[in-house]
Amino acid sequence: MENLKPKDIVFELDKYIVGQDKAKKSVAIALRNRWRRHRVAEELKDEIAPKNIIMIGPTGVGKTEIARRLAKLADVPFLKVEATKFTEVGYVGRDVESMVRDLLEMTVNQVRDKETEEVQEKAREVATERMLDTLLPRRSDPFAESEGEHTLEVVKSDASAPSSTREKLRQMLKQGKLDERYVDLEVSERSTPVMEIFSNAGMEEVGINLKDMFQNIFPKSTKKRKVKVSEAMEILTAEEAARLVDMDKVVRRAISSVEQSGIIFLDELDKIAAAQGGSHGPDVSREGVQRDLLPIVEGSTVSTKYGMLKTDHILFIGSGAFHSAKPSDLIPELQGRFPIRVELSSLSEGDFVRILTEPKNALLLQYQELLATEGITLTFDTEAVKEIAKIAREVNEQTEDIGARRLSTIMECLLEDILYDAPDLPEKVIAITANYVREKLDVIKKDQDLSRFIL
Repeated sequence: MENLKPKDIVFELDKYIVGQDKAKKSVAIALRNRWRRHRVAEELKDEIAPKNIIMIGPTGVGKTEIARRLAKLADVPFLKVEATKFTEVGYVGRDVESMVRDLLEMTVNQVRDKETEEVQEKAREVATERMLDTLLPRRSDPFAESEGEHTLEVVKSDASAPSSTREKLRQMLKQGKLDERYVDLEVSERSTPVMEIFSNAGMEEVGINLKDMFQNIFPKSTKKRKVKVSEAMEILTAEEAARLVDMDKVVRRAISSVEQSGIIFLDELDKIAAAQGGSHGPDVSREGVQRDLLPIVEGSTVSTKYGMLKTDHILFIGSGAFHSAKPSDLIPELQGRFPIRVELSSLSEGDFVRILTEPKNALLLQYQELLATEGITLTFDTEAVKEIAKIAREVNEQTEDIGARRLSTIMECLLEDILYDAPDLPEKVIAITANYVREKLDVIKKDQDLSRFIL
């Protein structure tokens, strides 16, 4: 994060997202400001609030992708939620605090996974000792015990035989020579009673807490399974790694990470904005969601199963098409918590050409790699790419403008026969030309009723 200057952030985003320079610049500044805040004097540090952003633009222009790539680039806790999922307190549905709990739960899992990876080597060593104890018990060999010589075995001066056997087994285990051998392994399993809980607010949290409570009440049960040594080693390593991970430390790290670096992407924000002069009814509920959302965005303390979590420094990025509503239709208090507003432009024919060819995960490259698994080399002429982009723009204009997502529907329709027949095609080099594109798509494009269903 320290090495990521705003220009570097924009450069990295350019690898995946075409255009939208203004939006990239805004999120790059917001991310860099978080790094700057950590280096401000302590007395001022907590006073600097994040500058939340609203992205305004039609669907399929890159709003969600910008936020997702930004979080991945900075390696910070990130959650995408739709604002339409939430209902105000008193209605059946999810309450707005659940998104903070979801973000923390996800972060705890990620931190635990990282901690588990760090202790894998040590866990493997302990699992190896447990496996050796199963294969060769430490006490004595069964033959000496059956002959009544167990007491003599304990006081024998020459104890090298069992240890040498154990070392031989250790080497065989490391070399994988025992992988196909079967052993009896005790595997722990929990049986938690299934309960349905009906509640207005915080239903998810109540369910989680009851589940944890019953897990502590009911004892673990174990059962013996006959498994291969290789599978047994994986089970034992996972058990030992879970024991080695300090969950208290994991929770502390996760809470700190979410509080200081978390990003919540609120999609479909325009759907909870009551348009002026609109119909009444659902609008009341929408305004209620805004009122419930306000303290979370403003900064409050949320109760979670891991403890209390402050939302004061979580960065919220709102997003919406705002066709029928405007950002000014949000309640004034919520508007004030999203001081930065960025408008994303609709995609042009030139943008579609770039989207098809330039990004690291370009759509044409994806199809080429998919067909390469069948031994087929797929190529696209420059004119063919331009024709695909032209058709995408025209269909977006004639029907609904769904942005870059239109390219996926067109590509599937264009390559449908090739993808279906690929395993049996004798020809292993296929060139897509502009004529081929027109032959495949012109009929559908001209018939508007048909294009509404297919494209």
